Amino acid sequence: MSQPNNINKKLDELKIKIEWFYSDDFDLSKATKEYKNTIDLAKEIEKDLTSMKNEIKVLAEDFN
Repeated sequence: MSQPNNINKKLDELKIKIEWFYSDDFDLSKATKEYKNTIDLAKEIEKDLTSMKNEIKVLAEDFN
């Protein structure tokens, strides 16, 4: 499972990627590639969070 710090780093990276689309550095010729990379990162984060959520559920069940 990913550690929260790792997820935070990925979230920071995602924020930077999203901000690129609104920045003066935006380049239409690079937009498709950047969009795909951003989507891939978002999917990684979602997977990490789902894994963390499932682990928390298991731990909670152990306490019941």
